[in-house]
Amino acid sequence: MIHNVLILGAGSAGLLAAISLRKMLPALAVSVVRSSDIGVIGVGEGTTNSMPAFLFDHLKLNRSRFYAQAEPTWKLGIRFLWGPRDYFDYPFAFQLSGKWPYYSRPSGYYSDEDFHGIGLGSALMEAGNAFPRNAGAGGGPDMSVPFGFHIENVKFVETLESIAQALGVTFVEGTVSGTERGPAGIAALLLEGGRRLEADLFVDCSGFRSELLGRALGEEFVDYRRSLFCDRAVIGGWERTTEKILPYTTAETMEAGWAWQIEHEHHINRGYVYCSQAISDEAAREEFLRKNPKALQSPRVVKFRSGRYRRVWVDNVVAIGNSAGFVEPLEATALMTVTRQCKNLILLLEDAGLRPNAALRDLYNKLSSETFDDTRDFLALHYKFNTRLDNAFWRQCREETEVGALGALLDFFHENGPSCLASLVLPSQDRNVFSLEGYLAILVGNRAPYKARCQLTDIERVTWDHMCTTFRTQAEQALSVAESLSVIRSPLWRWKGETS
Repeated sequence: MIHNVLILGAGSAGLLAAISLRKMLPALAVSVVRSSDIGVIGVGEGTTNSMPAFLFDHLKLNRSRFYAQAEPTWKLGIRFLWGPRDYFDYPFAFQLSGKWPYYSRPSGYYSDEDFHGIGLGSALMEAGNAFPRNAGAGGGPDMSVPFGFHIENVKFVETLESIAQALGVTFVEGTVSGTERGPAGIAALLLEGGRRLEADLFVDCSGFRSELLGRALGEEFVDYRRSLFCDRAVIGGWERTTEKILPYTTAETMEAGWAWQIEHEHHINRGYVYCSQAISDEAAREEFLRKNPKALQSPRVVKFRSGRYRRVWVDNVVAIGNSAGFVEPLEATALMTVTRQCKNLILLLEDAGLRPNAALRDLYNKLSSETFDDTRDFLALHYKFNTRLDNAFWRQCREETEVGALGALLDFFHENGPSCLASLVLPSQDRNVFSLEGYLAILVGNRAPYKARCQLTDIERVTWDHMCTTFRTQAEQALSVAESLSVIRSPLWRWKGETS
């Protein structure tokens, strides 16, 4: 039976795991080893809309304290400078896979000509505003629109650490010198100076180095290089001056990859994810600085490999976060994956009465593999259908990118277009990370070809134009990110369900 849990790594993955275990399984003693040799990437991060739900609905964290400490801004989706359009927006709010009244087909069929502002989420992104005004709350932000966060990693980690400490998580300072093997897997973690730390369950959150799962246990790594060619990023940014805080992440096509822009309140984080086989580090840095002359902070290069370990729970070691696998940051899925892993771990430990067996470990590994593989395939679509540039790298992406289990979906889309029935051919459809909406956003946004075209009738055209005008008017009258931040920082503001 598990009584003591030792987490290696005090980054966002390790701290989210520690908080989850203490919140949901309070009988467990949880310790976190903060090791100086395990670095933190420390860049600005974007999340999916799963993060607020995980923090506030699942873990029941206090919104007021979190916003005051972490100081996130809001992310309504991603703007892609991608494909044949000038740009297209992929909001978290659903807008393509549903069918509005008076229409014979789902909205995706009507979006070929104009893909801007076709739902409230994308209309808000188009206007550069965050939330509609809530007439019933003194004109404050109506946060019913799905959103994620833009959040600075250092502030996020500091906030999570304070929460973990308040929950009784023990922190141990030390540098890892090795591990001691035992019949259950890992018997103890060894620190420099001779300290020996035992536990019933070890959680590896050591990042890319995968100290326990990869190094100590030697688990096999499954490489994603045939689907995702990028393996490095050059990272920089600048302090915000007069730029408006945008409510979305930007993903811009580059010569040998793509660049992100993440919007923090006082800082803009920028990075270029590229393929080292297509461009040198120096040439990537030069392109990055040429296109981002404000990136005065010395850009630094981070190396990574996209892939996952074949199993992430082996014996008494379970890996969470980058130590389990990493899929490049094109859709900001790293923290989403962490939250799914934490939830699944708690679910299985609860079901086992803290006595996990081989069958439950196998199930956890299956769920983790599905999450990574679904993410890999989804990101592969972004490369497969991006026709914005015609150079050697992007031709290779269009011709050679493997899309894994999405072959059936692409065949269906090629014949039928953005039909709601496409959800029935998604892999692991009941648990799929992105849902049909995500796949349609990338396919329709990139104008992927299909045969079953659909023309609007006169009444559908009038209704469609009226609907889009209504969304755009509402978005233009909405609160900006800065205005929304000002409201929630007012002493008069109260989060729903919180008294202080």
